[in-house]
Amino acid sequence: MRAPVSTVFCGGKFLIYTMLMKYIDIHSHLGFEDYGDDRTHVIKRMIDHQVGTIAVGADLESSKEAVKVAEQNENIWACIGQHPTHNVNMINTEIHHGVSTEVNHGSLGFDEVEFEKLVKNPKVVAVGECGLDYFKIGDTCPVVKNSDSSTTGVEKIKAKQKEIFIKQIEFAIKHDKPLMLHIRDGQKGEKQRNTDGIGLSPDKSDSVGVSSSAFADALEILNNYKGQVRGNLHFFTGKLTQAQKFIDLGFTISFVGLITYINDFDKIIKTLPLESLQAETDAPFVSPVPHRGERNEPAYVIEVYKKIAEIRSEDSELVREQLLKNARRMFDI
Repeated sequence: MRAPVSTVFCGGKFLIYTMLMKYIDIHSHLGFEDYGDDRTHVIKRMIDHQVGTIAVGADLESSKEAVKVAEQNENIWACIGQHPTHNVNMINTEIHHGVSTEVNHGSLGFDEVEFEKLVKNPKVVAVGECGLDYFKIGDTCPVVKNSDSSTTGVEKIKAKQKEIFIKQIEFAIKHDKPLMLHIRDGQKGEKQRNTDGIGLSPDKSDSVGVSSSAFADALEILNNYKGQVRGNLHFFTGKLTQAQKFIDLGFTISFVGLITYINDFDKIIKTLPLESLQAETDAPFVSPVPHRGERNEPAYVIEVYKKIAEIRSEDSELVREQLLKNARRMFDI
C-alpha cells in the first residue's frame, strides 16, 4: 500500500511529505488559536514523528476550524460538537430585588442545522466533545432559589448541559458516529484533589452544594441509548468502576499527559483491557513530562504511549500497535 502524502505550507512554499502513521493522538485541539501561524510547524513535527490526530471542536466555530485543518492534511481527522462549558455561560443567575432572572451569554445549545453541514464531510469521524462538566458550576453561578420553586441556578445549568448532551447523543446515532465524551465531576471543597486545576474523582458533594455526580448522570443518560452508542471517554479522571461501566456501554477510555507525573490512574491503566484504552494529548493543554509547562502538541502523545506501556509492564511496540488499532476501530480511520 502506498503511504499517504501530506502537503504542508511552510516558509512560503508547499512541502510534500510521505507520512506513515505509527501513533495517533485521538484528542487534540489543533484548530484552536493557540497554534496560530505556528500550526504548520506543529504539523511538520507530527509528520516527522509519524503521528496522526483527531482535531476536536468545542463549539460550532472551533468545529469548523477542526474540519478545515483535517481537510488540508492527511492523517488528521475532525470531531465536531459542543463542549458542556466552552463559550457557553448558559445560565447566570442574577438577583434583582429578590427575584432570580436568567441571562444568556454566548451561543446557547447545539445548532443541529449548522452541525449537519459539517458532519457530511468525510474527514469528520466523531461527535463532541460533549457531556457533563460540574467542576466549576459553583464558581460561575451562585446557589440561589428561584422565587417560585426550589430549583437552584446550579440545577438549571446541569439540566441545560444534559439537554445539550442528549441532543448530541441523538445526532451521533443519526449519523452513525462515535461520541467523544467530556465528563468531569464537581468540586469537593478543600479536600478536593487537584493537579494543575484538574478535578480528580471526588466522592461527595462540594461545600457549596454542587453534586459531584457527572459520571453517574452521564451513565444514566447513556444507558437509555445502550446498544446504539459508542465512543471514547476522553481525559479520564474517574474511578475504575466508572471506567468499566463506560466500557460495558461500548466506550474506550483515554488518558493524557497527566499520567506521566502523577500515579493516581496507574491501577486503572493496569486493570483495564489494553483493547479498551486510548492515548491523547488534549493539546494545547496538559503537556506530558518532559514537556510539562510548555504548550502541548500532538507529537507529544508518544510520551503517553510510552507511559501506558511502562505502567502496564508491557512491550512498548505491542502497546503502540494495539492503541493504534483501538483508534482505527473506534473512529473508522
